[in-house]
Amino acid sequence: MQVCDRVSSAVCPPFALGSDIVPVVINGPSRRALIAGTFASLAIPSSAAAAERGGLPSRPNIVVILADDLGWGEIGVQGQRLISTPNLDRMAAEGVRFEAAYSGAPLCAPSRCALLTGLHAGHGTVRENPEGGPQLSLTDADLTFAELLQLSGYRTACVGKWGFGPEQPDQVSHPNLRGFDEFFGYIGHRHAHQYFPEYLWHNGVRVQLDGRSYAPHLFRERAVEFIQEGGEDPFLLYFATNLPHSPSVIAGDAGPYEDRPWSGPNRRHAAQVARLDTDVAALLRALRDAGVAERTLVLFTSDNGPHREKGVTPRLFNSNGPFRGDKREVYEGGIRVPLIAWSPRLRPRVVKQPVASWDVLPTLADLAEAPVPAHLDGISFRGLLTGAGAPQHEHLVWNRPRKAQAIRRGRWKAIRFAPNIAGAGPDGRIELYDLAADPGERLDLAPARPDLTDELMIALDESIGPDPRIPYGLKTQISGNEIVVTLHNGSTMPWNEVKLGLDGLRKVRAHTVARVDPGMAIAVGFQLPARSRGRVMVLADFEAGGRPQLFRKVHRTNTFPADVLAR
Repeated sequence: MQVCDRVSSAVCPPFALGSDIVPVVINGPSRRALIAGTFASLAIPSSAAAAERGGLPSRPNIVVILADDLGWGEIGVQGQRLISTPNLDRMAAEGVRFEAAYSGAPLCAPSRCALLTGLHAGHGTVRENPEGGPQLSLTDADLTFAELLQLSGYRTACVGKWGFGPEQPDQVSHPNLRGFDEFFGYIGHRHAHQYFPEYLWHNGVRVQLDGRSYAPHLFRERAVEFIQEGGEDPFLLYFATNLPHSPSVIAGDAGPYEDRPWSGPNRRHAAQVARLDTDVAALLRALRDAGVAERTLVLFTSDNGPHREKGVTPRLFNSNGPFRGDKREVYEGGIRVPLIAWSPRLRPRVVKQPVASWDVLPTLADLAEAPVPAHLDGISFRGLLTGAGAPQHEHLVWNRPRKAQAIRRGRWKAIRFAPNIAGAGPDGRIELYDLAADPGERLDLAPARPDLTDELMIALDESIGPDPRIPYGLKTQISGNEIVVTLHNGSTMPWNEVKLGLDGLRKVRAHTVARVDPGMAIAVGFQLPARSRGRVMVLADFEAGGRPQLFRKVHRTNTFPADVLAR
C-alpha cells in the first residue's frame, strides 16, 4: 500500500505487489450484503433514514432536466404570452425560481461541459462547439456530477442528448464511462438534430429505428421507466432533451398553434416548447406515482439562450425577455436561462442572487453529502434552495475562444470581442454595462469608466487557463490477474480512517491508512482469480468532515460493449 504525493500526471508510481495481495470472490449474496460483509462497521448513508436538513432530505434523488436552446423568456412565469407552459409555471410557483441563472456558454457543447464538470469555459475541457471541425469530447481527467454521485452510491442514467463524440462505444467521453450506469439517446452533437432518427444508442449498442419514431417521445418513456424502477439506492436522472432545438420538427401538427398567423417554423417551435412542458409534467407525475417525489429534487434549466435558426424568429415570442442577444452571443440573452428547483419540501421563493450552471456539480455533491471537489469554479447553491443563503461568486466568466469573452462582477459586466468579430474591427472591442440600471445592455459605459474596464479585463484574463482541478475518486487498473486501486483525495478536507477493499471479501484484512490529505492518494494492490467474470466492485470507506463516506466503483474487465450489455 502507498500514499502518494500529487504529481502532474495524477497517478501513483508503480509499486511491488506483495503482502497486499488478497483474493476476491465475485459470486455470492446481494451487493448490499456483500458491502455489509466487507465493511461490517460502516453505516451507509440512506436518504430514507437520514434526518431532514433545511427542508430537503439527506441524499435526495436528483432529476436534472436540460432543455436545448430554450430562452429565458419562453416560459409563462418569466413573461411568455404566446406559448402556454402551465406545468413549468406551476413548477416555478411551487418551487424556487432563479431570476439570474446563467448557462455555461451561449451554445451547446461548452455549456454542457460546464454543467457536468463544475468548470466554466475558461477552464473546462470543452470550450467551443464542433463548428467546422471534429466533435470535442470529455476526457478521462474530467469528473462529472454523475461520476461523483455514482461513487457515492447513486444509480445513474442519462437520457437524451449527450453531445460529446465520437460516436463510438469504447471512448472515454461516452456517458457510460463518465458516470452513467445507463445511457439512451444521441452520443454526438449533430446527430441530435434528427428528431426522427434512424438509430439511437443504448449504452454501447447502436439501436436501429424505423425513422418514424419521435425521439423526444422515446426519451420521455425511458425516463419514466427509470423513475419507476425503484431500488434501495437514491438515483440521478439527467434528462437532456433536444427540445426545442432546430429544426422545428414535431410529431403531428402544431396543435393549438396550427392556425396561428405565424410562419410554419414558428408554429412548430411553439409546439416544441409546449411538448417540452408536457414532458416535464410526465416526469413529475412519475415521481409522484412512484411515491418518491418527497425524496426528490428536480432542477430544470437550459443550455443557452434561444436560437434563430431555420426560420424561427425569437423576437416574435420575446424569447429572451428583456435581454439583448440570443444563442451564440455573450450578451445576457445568450446566457441568461431559466432555472427552477422543485421539491414538495421546498418553500416557494424567487432568488435574485446570480448562479451559473457550473454551480450544479458542487450543489449535487453537497446534497449527496459527498466531499465537494477542490478547485472548481462552481459554488454550492444548496442554501439558496432552503433559504439559508449561500456564498456569492466574486465574478462569473464566459469564454468563446477567438470570438468573445465576458465577465460579470456584481452589477458590472464587461464583454471583449476578438478582432473582426461582431463588427469589432482589427483591434477588437470592449464594452461595459451596468446590469442593475441597464439589464438590456444598451448603454456602453466603457469609454466613461476605463479604470473599471481595465480592472475587469485583468480579472477575466486571470480566470482563463488550464484545468485547475486535482484528481478525485477511485481509479482502477488491471494487468493480468492484478488490480491496482487508487483513491485520490481531490477535495478540500482530509479523509480519515480510509479503508480500501473489494466487494465479496467476507473476511477482509482491510487496507487502512489513518489520513489522506487533499491532493494525496492511497494505492492498494489486489490479486484477481480467473472466476471474476468480468466485473469487480471496489469499495472505499472513510470519514470526511465528520460524515461517513462509502465510495463504490465497478471495474469491468471485458471489452466495453460486452460490459455494458452485461449490466
